[in-house]
Amino acid sequence: MVVKKSILNKLYVIVVLMTLFFVVIVFRLFKLQYIEGDKYRKLSQEKTVKNDTIFANRGNVYAADGNLLATSMSKFTIRMDVVAVDSEVFEKNIRALSESLSGLLGKPASYYQNKLREAKKRKNRYLLIARNVGYNDYVRMKSFPIFNRGVYRGGFIAEQKTVRVHPIGKIAERTIGYDDYRGGAGIEGAFADYMEGENGWRLKQKIAKGQWKPINDVNEKEPVDGSDIITTIDVNIQDITHHALLRQMENFEADHGCAVVMEVETGKIRAIANLGRTSKGKYYEKRNYAVWESHEPGSTFKLASLMVALEDKVADTSTVVDCEKGRIYINNRKVEDSKRGGHGKISLGRVFEVSSNVGVVKVIQKYYDKNPKKFTDKIKSFGLDQMTGVKIKGEGKPYIPNPSEKSWSPTSLEWMAWGYGVSLTPLQTLAFYNAVANNGKLVKPYFVKELRVGGEVEQRFGTEVLKEKIASQETLDKMRKVMENTIKYGTGKEIYSPNFSMAGKTGTAKKYIPRIKNAKGEYEGGYYSNEKYVASFAGFFPADEPKYSCIVVVHSPKKEKGYYGATVAAPIFKEIAQKIYTSTVVNKQNVSDEISDEAIEKEYQEYYQKLRKYKTIMPKVIGMSGMDAVALLENMGLKVKFSGTGKVTEQSIDNGEKVQKGAIVHLKLS
Repeated sequence: MVVKKSILNKLYVIVVLMTLFFVVIVFRLFKLQYIEGDKYRKLSQEKTVKNDTIFANRGNVYAADGNLLATSMSKFTIRMDVVAVDSEVFEKNIRALSESLSGLLGKPASYYQNKLREAKKRKNRYLLIARNVGYNDYVRMKSFPIFNRGVYRGGFIAEQKTVRVHPIGKIAERTIGYDDYRGGAGIEGAFADYMEGENGWRLKQKIAKGQWKPINDVNEKEPVDGSDIITTIDVNIQDITHHALLRQMENFEADHGCAVVMEVETGKIRAIANLGRTSKGKYYEKRNYAVWESHEPGSTFKLASLMVALEDKVADTSTVVDCEKGRIYINNRKVEDSKRGGHGKISLGRVFEVSSNVGVVKVIQKYYDKNPKKFTDKIKSFGLDQMTGVKIKGEGKPYIPNPSEKSWSPTSLEWMAWGYGVSLTPLQTLAFYNAVANNGKLVKPYFVKELRVGGEVEQRFGTEVLKEKIASQETLDKMRKVMENTIKYGTGKEIYSPNFSMAGKTGTAKKYIPRIKNAKGEYEGGYYSNEKYVASFAGFFPADEPKYSCIVVVHSPKKEKGYYGATVAAPIFKEIAQKIYTSTVVNKQNVSDEISDEAIEKEYQEYYQKLRKYKTIMPKVIGMSGMDAVALLENMGLKVKFSGTGKVTEQSIDNGEKVQKGAIVHLKLS
């Protein structure tokens, strides 16, 4: 009896414990289901489902005449969830799918058939079919056997991305710029927020091996493309400027250089070319030297020096200056003219025309040696100590020495007079020359004229006057005349043409080699090189009624081939001016200058005969995928007809030809 009671007690305890355990389990289930259910469901979903961003296409960048400078194009990565396809459907259609893939992608049908069978065997749910597929090819692939059944029954997975392309190639690439992992540069970097657009998204589900595939065929939220930028760049002038600079850079094997063309009255930048040399001797848009690189200008600064003397009325262009035998010493430092034996006694105007270093230094020393601040203050009144404020990141800061600085030396004033010890970017120098051409009005250079949203103008940019008058009209008239004479009778006489007028100033400066510590820990540099020079030319045209101003700067041309501004930079200026005269209505002057290269000039003349008639340049699309070519040409307003699949092998209109919007272009794909 006692034993039986003991057993009952144990059974009772077990029942109680089991009941309590059951209650605990029920409570935990209730808690998980109803109290903490949302929390855990959310955690589970976060681990298996995610929102995947679909990046919006950036806005386009256009030239002033509507030519496309930069645009975004869609690219697709195509994958396949082989497990999602019914085995019977797979076997029935695998041959047809393989043949379709072979026709589009180029590899044998047997290759794709083997690949798909192996994937089916291994239960691959994320098989890579192709990368960087264009939109047209993506649409075609969606219609292939099996793929046409969609994500769930056909296993067709398409992942979209966008890439940035420049239809006119490398021309003005650095100024057009970018905004990506490299940072923000050029116009794209300056207007990045405006061009970004609004991203979309789609749901993706996690599958085996940490891979994700779309849940639906369509996006949950479609992206909204960014807004467009209309620049001031004229594609025709840009083409002229780029190739004129490139030819001369190659001829003289220079390290780097730039050329800028600006509209005198408005400040619109019509062309900007920046070329740097690679280790293999090729040139590309390496840096935006025109905006970024601050350097000693050399003799182009003499315009400012003489304007100070004329404005203060301490000298005139008729003032006689004794240039002696072309060599003087200032505190034991030599100032020397390029002409052996010097120029003797000549007028101050002639000093400028022949670019006598001795003559300029003697005048500035005579009238400002005891009060150098008067000279530097007047230089600053021309706006030369101020950045232009151009809407492109990275503008170099100008430097005009101040007599109160510790670095000021007994020779600082004299060295400033001929362009040493000061520092300006090419664009800042050009803005100053442009003001002289513009009757003293200093205008801000600018690259963007409109912002557009959905084709509608949202904001316009116009001429911004930084200073109404930098100098008296009397001074400006005299300096414009001696600049014209510089080309007729002075250092620029080699580019003179009786058929169209130009005005400007040559510049040649020794490059300063900064003092740095080398790999051995030893200091080197800290001197002006006798081997490396900066050749430049700044001016405007036509001389009497200036429409365009232009600056050319070439760094480190090969010395044995030539290094003077008159030899290296001035011919670039002339070619730009001559061809702009030829292709645009500047005035009624007769233009028929002597041709230095008949073959180049014949090709140029044929090109610009077409240019006058049409408004759009045909890009080269051979080698591009069919989708990219169609998207690019349709963005330009052209109608495209094509045959075949794959990449473009033939285009009915050649690269570089002018076509009207609405014209039909035939493409052959293979």
